[in-house]
Amino acid sequence: MDDATVTLTAGPLLLRPWRTDDIPALLAAYDDPAMRQWVRVPVSDVADAERWMAVQRDGWARGNRFSFAVTDTTRGGELVGNLALKRPVPGAESAEAGYWTAAAARGRGVASRALGALTDWAFGTFATEGLRRLELLHQVDNEASCRVAEKAGYPLAEVVPAFPPQYPLDGHRHSREAPVSPAADRRAGCAGTSGGPARRR
Repeated sequence: MDDATVTLTAGPLLLRPWRTDDIPALLAAYDDPAMRQWVRVPVSDVADAERWMAVQRDGWARGNRFSFAVTDTTRGGELVGNLALKRPVPGAESAEAGYWTAAAARGRGVASRALGALTDWAFGTFATEGLRRLELLHQVDNEASCRVAEKAGYPLAEVVPAFPPQYPLDGHRHSREAPVSPAADRRAGCAGTSGGPARRR
């Protein structure tokens, strides 16, 4: 997929592929104690940022990670966050969404609105390839991520046990199913026994 052709909107928010000239804003976003608490890969200097950008470009080229810079068009294109869709296996029924919000933009509903746009794009783009479910994972004490997930229509699916040292605490797995088209509903209604609807697995 050509990343240069993909942009998404959510009100004043514009989601677009990352660019090299975003590096100063990326470094500023990572220069935040709260951010460093939750992210697994630190970005501390220009070399780190260039490697991070290379990972995002490679993900688009391989078709297994689709990362968007989230910008606010009402604030001169200010970088306010990051959204990523991770789908390591093409044709898989599930994929994982991830996000972070820059410190100055927190509390403005950026993450939930951007996640909604990413969710619609993911199901609209990959449903024909078998995508049926999006998942979102966070550490159990990350209450802000939990609120974002719920607000964006990702209810809590299960508590995931800790796996030290990489995951020292339990986690939450939130899940959202692909919307069912009216045609699919009609097919399901005809597929059950005794005229009843077929059960989903």
